[in-house]
Amino acid sequence: MASLLIVLICLASACQQEHKEAAAPLHGHGIETVTLSKAALKAKLESEGYQLFEYVDEASGDTIIMQQYFIAFLKNGPDRSQSKEVADSLQILHLNHLSMMYELGHADISGPFGDDGEIRGVTVYNTPTFEMADSLANADPMVKAGRLVIELHPWWAAKGFSLR
Repeated sequence: MASLLIVLICLASACQQEHKEAAAPLHGHGIETVTLSKAALKAKLESEGYQLFEYVDEASGDTIIMQQYFIAFLKNGPDRSQSKEVADSLQILHLNHLSMMYELGHADISGPFGDDGEIRGVTVYNTPTFEMADSLANADPMVKAGRLVIELHPWWAAKGFSLR
C-alpha cells in the first residue's frame, strides 16, 4: 500500500505545471521544451480538437484559457471477488496503465480516495473527446476484470495552473 501511495504522489507531483502569465510550455517526447504564446497554444489545442474557452481574470487582467478535460471516477465494480494474489496483480497492471496514460499525455493526475467508499479513485484525462477518454479509462485492467467501473464526466480547468 505504501508503494502505491508513493507512485500516486509521484504522478501528482510530476503533472504540476507552472503558471505563466504570457506563455505556456509545450513538452514533447525527446524534444526541448518550447514556449508558446497563449494565442499559439489555443490555436494548437483547437486544431487537435480540444474544447476551449477563455475569459479575462478581473483581478489580474490576465486572459485565462479554460480547457475541457474528463474526470473518470473509478467505482467498485460488480466483480470484487478475486483472490488477494489476483487483486494484487491487477493493482500492478492498473498502476502500469495509469503510468502509461500519464507518459502518453492522456492523463494528468490520478489517485485513490482516502476512504473505503464506493468511489475508489479518480483520473483526469487530457483528451480531445469524451469517447477517447472513455475508451482509455475502460482499457484499464481493473475495469476489464470487473473490479472497477468508470463514471466519466466532462470537466473544465485553466491551462497552466497547478495544484496547491
